[in-house]
Amino acid sequence: MTTELETLLNKMKALENELLEELQKQQETFAYEIRKRKVYFEQNAIIRNKAYIKSLYLYLKDAPLKHIISAPLIWMCIFPALLMDATCSLYQWVCFPIYGIPRVKRQDYFNFDRAYLDYLNIIEKINCAYCSYFNGLVAYLQEIAARTEQFWCPIKHAGRLKNLHSRYHKFIAYGHAAKYRSDVQLTRHDFKDLE
Repeated sequence: MTTELETLLNKMKALENELLEELQKQQETFAYEIRKRKVYFEQNAIIRNKAYIKSLYLYLKDAPLKHIISAPLIWMCIFPALLMDATCSLYQWVCFPIYGIPRVKRQDYFNFDRAYLDYLNIIEKINCAYCSYFNGLVAYLQEIAARTEQFWCPIKHAGRLKNLHSRYHKFIAYGHAAKYRSDVQLTRHDFKDLE
């Protein structure tokens, strides 16, 4: 029997898929296609896009001083990010097989397609790559953490959460002691939807 929560989650997933389909329609509007994770623009689009590139001189000249001064602070975050990336990747490669948890596919979370935009200068492309890496890393780590939480503590919280991760719908209701004791082992290993 489908619960109201499962019905809502299914509706959310359907809307998310509809949103992704709508976003894919941009390929036609802006004259590009994606093949094997690489973006290909039509020649006319490339010419049109290059007309909008901002020279490095103008880019730096127009940059507010506070942005230039704060840039090193932003870029300092790369060191703990790389360490976290390496640590969590090693963790899932070693521990997930021990626990019977499917590994998170790294490539599903990182997308560096902004490098194909001809209207970005080199600084903008580097900044976009940094943001793509960082946001991809956060999503990748969240999925590793979600699968870990499903295995070790698959209990919903009593309080409201701002964001729900991908595995939360599998968790057992807060306060439902009997269901926890009867279903915890099944819930820990319920990764069929990932296969």
